[in-house]
Amino acid sequence: MQSVPSQAIRPLSLNASLSSSRLPFFSFSLPIFHKFKINPSIYNKSQKVPLFLTLRCCSSGSVTAKPSSELRRNRDVQEPDEKVVALRRLFSKPGIGIDAYIIPSQDAHQSEFIAECYMRRAYISGFTGSAGTAVVTKDKAALWTDGRYFLQAEKQLSSSWILMRAGSLGVPTTSEWLNDVLSPGGRVGIYPFLFSHDAAKELKEAISKKNLELVFLYDLNLVDEIWKESRPKPPNNPIRVHDMKYAGLDVASKLSSLRAELVGTGASAIVISMLDEVAWLLNLRGSDVPHSPVMYAYLIVEVDGAKLFVDNSKVTKEVMDHLKNASVELRPYDSTLSEIKRLAAQGAQLWLDTSSVNAAIVETYKSPLDKYCSNHGSKGKIKNKRYDESNGLSEGPSGVYMRSPISLAKALKNPAELEGMQNCHLRDAAALAQFWCWLEEEIHNNVELTEVDVADKLLEFRAKKEGFLDTSFDTISGSGANGAIIHYRAERGSCSVVDPNKLFLLDSGAQYIDGITDITRTVHFGEPTAREKECFTRVLKGHIALDQAVFPENTPGFVLDAFARSSLWKIGLDYRHGTGHGVGAALNVHEGPQSISYRYGNTTPLQKGMIVSNEPGYYEDHAFGIRIANLLHVQEINTPNRYGGIEYLGFEKLTFFPIQEKLSQHFL
Repeated sequence: MQSVPSQAIRPLSLNASLSSSRLPFFSFSLPIFHKFKINPSIYNKSQKVPLFLTLRCCSSGSVTAKPSSELRRNRDVQEPDEKVVALRRLFSKPGIGIDAYIIPSQDAHQSEFIAECYMRRAYISGFTGSAGTAVVTKDKAALWTDGRYFLQAEKQLSSSWILMRAGSLGVPTTSEWLNDVLSPGGRVGIYPFLFSHDAAKELKEAISKKNLELVFLYDLNLVDEIWKESRPKPPNNPIRVHDMKYAGLDVASKLSSLRAELVGTGASAIVISMLDEVAWLLNLRGSDVPHSPVMYAYLIVEVDGAKLFVDNSKVTKEVMDHLKNASVELRPYDSTLSEIKRLAAQGAQLWLDTSSVNAAIVETYKSPLDKYCSNHGSKGKIKNKRYDESNGLSEGPSGVYMRSPISLAKALKNPAELEGMQNCHLRDAAALAQFWCWLEEEIHNNVELTEVDVADKLLEFRAKKEGFLDTSFDTISGSGANGAIIHYRAERGSCSVVDPNKLFLLDSGAQYIDGITDITRTVHFGEPTAREKECFTRVLKGHIALDQAVFPENTPGFVLDAFARSSLWKIGLDYRHGTGHGVGAALNVHEGPQSISYRYGNTTPLQKGMIVSNEPGYYEDHAFGIRIANLLHVQEINTPNRYGGIEYLGFEKLTFFPIQEKLSQHFL
C-alpha cells in the first residue's frame, strides 16, 4: 500500500505514508535509544521541508482552480452542501468569530488511520481518502489531496467543493489560497488538537504575511457541533499485552533506555502522543483504530516514573498487572492537559517532538512554564537545550525540541520482531497462493465476481491462518480503470466486475499477532496488450533494481528512489507516489522515520533492521493501473571491498509470492 508523503510517513496535516531462515529468540540488554543518536542539524534541516501541500504557484497573479463539478461531465448541478452551510453559520457565533475553518484528516495523535468518530474531514466533505485537508470560508469550500486520490476526489466531492490537486503545476497551498481569498484582518480558525505544533506554527507564519490571524478554538470542534448525535461513539475496545516472544524486549528495558536519553538531553520528562510509539514502548496492543493494533492513549515518561493516560474501561486485569510490573501508573485519558499544566508549573523540562505533539499540548505547556520562569527570574522558551548555541549560561527550565527517540528505536527491528515478520509472511503467502488459485479458476470458469467479492474472499483465506487479527489497510481491488485510482476502495453496489480482458490490481495486507504484511500484485487473466506489457515490464525492472540495490551505510532513502523510476523515465513515464515506506513489526503498516521517496526532505538513512516497502507503479487515468509491492528488510551485505572502511547495505525479501510472468515475458 502506498504511504502518505513523508515527514516521517505521517499523514497530511495540510501537506501538499527474507529468506526462510529463522532467527532465534533474542532479548536485547543493550541501550536502544542513546545508541542511535540523531544529528540535530539533519533533524533541523528536515523540519524546513514544508508541512503543507507544497508545490508553490509558478505563474504570476492569482491562481484559480476549477470546482470538481467542472471536471466531471454529465453530472447534474447540486444544491449547496447542507453540512457546509451549517458549519458557516457557526462562524459568527460569540466566542468564535472566524472567516475560515480548516479541517485536517488527523486525530489528536496525528494518526493516518483514525477511528470513525474522528473522521471529521470525511464527514464534512464526503471525500473518504486517508489524506487531505478541507478549508471552508464564508463563500467557498476547497479540498486538497495528493496524486493518489485525484480520481477518487473527483468522484466523491459535490459541486460545492473545489478540488485542489496538490503537487500539480499552478495549484496554491492552503495558506496561499487563504491569503488570496480572505481580506486582510481575516481570522482563520482551527481545532489545535488536530494540528502538530509545527504545522500550526507554519500556518500562522504563512497567513500572517497577509495580516490574517490564526485562532485556536480549544473548547469545541465546529464539525462535531453539526455532527451531533449521529457522530459515532469513541472506541472502547480492550487492550492486550504484546507477548515477549514477539516483542523481543521487555518494557523495563525500553523505559530504562529512554530515561537515559532524558538525562542526556537535560529533560525531566517526555510526552509521547503517537499511538504506535505508546504501543511499542509499553508492549501493548489495541483495536481502537481500523487496521492498526493501537489504542488511544498518551504517555508521559519521567526520570523516576511513567503515566499512561487512557480510558480505564479498556484496561484488563492482565494489562493492569503488566503496567504495574513496569511501574507505569494509569490516569484518565482526558486528564492529559491537566498533567501537562502541573509539570509546567513545577518548571519541568518536557521533551516535545513538535512535529507530532499537537499544538494544544505544546501551548498548554508553554503558558504555565512562562509563568514559572517569570516567578523564578528565568526565561522559558521552546528550544533544543542540548545543542543550544548560547553562552553556556543556564536560562532556567525550557522545553526540549527534538524528534522523539522512540521513532528510530522502533524502526530498528530486533531479532524477535524480524522472526515474527518472517513467520507471518510465510503464512500470508500460503493464504495468497490459495486465493489466487481460486480466483484464476473462477475467472476461467466465467464466474462473475465483483471487486468486493474478490477482496472478501481474500479476507476469508487470510482469516483462517494462525494469528490473523485484521487487514492492515482497506484492500485495493481494482479492475481496469479502477486500478488507476491509486488508493481505490471498491464498495458493494457501485464497484466493477472483474474483467478478464483488463489488468487487475490487488493491493492488500494483513495484521497478524506476530507481524504485518503489505503486498501488491497486478495480473491479467487474458491477453494483455503490448502497451500493458511494456508498462508492466518497466515497473518490474524498477522493482528489481531497487530489490537488488547495494548502497553505503548512511544512505537516505531518497537516493534510492530513482532506481525504481529509471526504466519508466526512459520513455517519459512516472508515478505520483513514493516508492517505499517504513513498516512496523506487528504495528502500523506505515511508520517512520525512513522512507524511499523522491521527496528529498527526509534525510533519515536506511539502517540494518529497518523494514521498507518496494512498490513502484504506473497509472494511466481511466485505463489501467500497475503496481508491484514487496516488503524488504535492510541488512548488511558482505561486499568484497569496503571503500572508506564503511559497511554496505542491501535488502532481503520478506514477501514470499511470485509475480505473473506473462505480463513481462515479451520484453525481458
